[in-house]
Amino acid sequence: MVLAKACDEQRPVCDTCAALHINCHYNQDKPEWMDGGVRQEKMAEELKREVKEKAHLRRGGRTLHTSGDRVSVAEAVDGAGKLRLPPQLPTDVATSVHNLFKASSNDQDDRTEPCLRRGTDATLACKDAGESGNITFGQSDTVLIMFYLENLFPFLFPFYRPSVIHGGRAWILEMMIKSPVMRQATLCQSSYFFSLAHGMTSRDVVWETVLKQTRDAFGVLGQALQVIDGSEITDHLPGAVRIMASIMQIQRFEIAISSFGNCQSHLNAALALFKQVLDSSGAVDPARLGSSFNTIMSRLKPSWSYPACQSQYLHVPSAEQAAFRFSSALLIFDDIIASTVLPEEPRLYEYHCSLLGDIDSTGPPINLEAVVGCQNWALLQISDISVLDAWKQQCKRAGSLDVMELVHRATAIKGSLETQFARLESDPVFIPKEGSSLLDVFTADYGQHPKPPVSQNLLVTRVWAHAARLYLFIVVSGWQPASIDVRYHVARIIELLSREISPSALLRTMVWPFCVAGCLAEPAQEAQFRGMVDGLQPPSVFGTIRKALEIMEGVWGNRDAGDAANRDLATCFGSQGDLVLLV
Repeated sequence: MVLAKACDEQRPVCDTCAALHINCHYNQDKPEWMDGGVRQEKMAEELKREVKEKAHLRRGGRTLHTSGDRVSVAEAVDGAGKLRLPPQLPTDVATSVHNLFKASSNDQDDRTEPCLRRGTDATLACKDAGESGNITFGQSDTVLIMFYLENLFPFLFPFYRPSVIHGGRAWILEMMIKSPVMRQATLCQSSYFFSLAHGMTSRDVVWETVLKQTRDAFGVLGQALQVIDGSEITDHLPGAVRIMASIMQIQRFEIAISSFGNCQSHLNAALALFKQVLDSSGAVDPARLGSSFNTIMSRLKPSWSYPACQSQYLHVPSAEQAAFRFSSALLIFDDIIASTVLPEEPRLYEYHCSLLGDIDSTGPPINLEAVVGCQNWALLQISDISVLDAWKQQCKRAGSLDVMELVHRATAIKGSLETQFARLESDPVFIPKEGSSLLDVFTADYGQHPKPPVSQNLLVTRVWAHAARLYLFIVVSGWQPASIDVRYHVARIIELLSREISPSALLRTMVWPFCVAGCLAEPAQEAQFRGMVDGLQPPSVFGTIRKALEIMEGVWGNRDAGDAANRDLATCFGSQGDLVLLV
């Protein structure tokens, strides 16, 4: 009997057979050769031979292509050919993970048999050397998965509260079940934070568990990237979305433990995948990219419906649709923050207007506020300022900076920012009344962690808006912490973060504006910033905030340096070497 790999029933070719570069023997009817005897054994031998003959195709360079971008698995490794894992990890770990990539394209492929699919034959529920078609979880995995869903995910993304009548967070569990990459990325995070929650003091014990999950996550990611190689992305849209979501999960985990060495590689890979997916809709006009996003959403596995009454159906997004919308928001957010560090134009800048702007009555395709708590317009303004900063830096390097042109461009941004800011400041901040219906009770008790009320989103957006004003001031006027305008916005950010926004743990969602204000703080304000960080315990859970404080301490220590007049945000954020994503 042929040992076959679990089939995902993608058409016209399943992901398994596509990865092996062999013919897919899908048929709803039982093939003639599947007789349980000699003919079936003969076909099995032929398939084994085909797998071996195509091995050279699987071992070659596997590169994802998209317009203007080129990303490969190799891009996740350093010059020595080893993955750059967290610096706290033993050096031999990088070699082990690198070997997983080699194994995934060599020995493992030759052992794996293609899927032999027959419509309803349960006896062909496929198996391979390491995994069964029906995924089962051990008790430890079950505990870690539920810990992630009920505790860790609400902590990491406190503003993401999808309606329970639209499926809530159920898509995350479905993605874990369907995607080995997503499952390993999730277990990696959950193992680490679960150990911290239990107060484990032995660093070696904690890291031993984390290392295993990290090895698995990187290894499975390497295998998953092979699946979409050598074929059109449209043939593997759901798989590409799962990979993109998994990359974002791995990115968030490494950032959470203050490991930024892989930030650029992860960001590059996710950006290339996103562009490849979005461009597959066929639209070439940037103004129509919003409709392209909706087209991709409709091409993903469709939402399912259930009857609410005899004449109406309620629609729930599929796991892939929810994952694509959520991951796209995170990616655009990360891209904007990265642009302020590099400094350069955001890689997705041409997509911003159609994806984040209110281009019609239905609202933008992507709502950043629902994921990161900040309204779209504030992050769009920061994006525009980063484009202005990149232009300024390019002109300075070329010796052709026109200050009048700089002021002209900045004035347009300032006008838009002030209009939006005035509207935001005039919006009343109120706590919504508690609901009394049964459905309100369900939606109110959504996890055990304290949830930010709707009013907190307005306060969070104000923090980002004040930071945007500081950013624009620096780009136009240079580094002047003693300016009255700068002092005002720094003081407002301190007041919002320390007195108005609650709970204090929400600070971890506003690390970038926190760091912008901190770098410009006066000596008398340093203690306030240190106090906000010290109040968040345990330190290992708030790694990005402590990284921000580390950057701020460096700026404070060089406050009187001779080059202070030439300082800008990019030089502050770039002082750590690697791309430091304060997200």
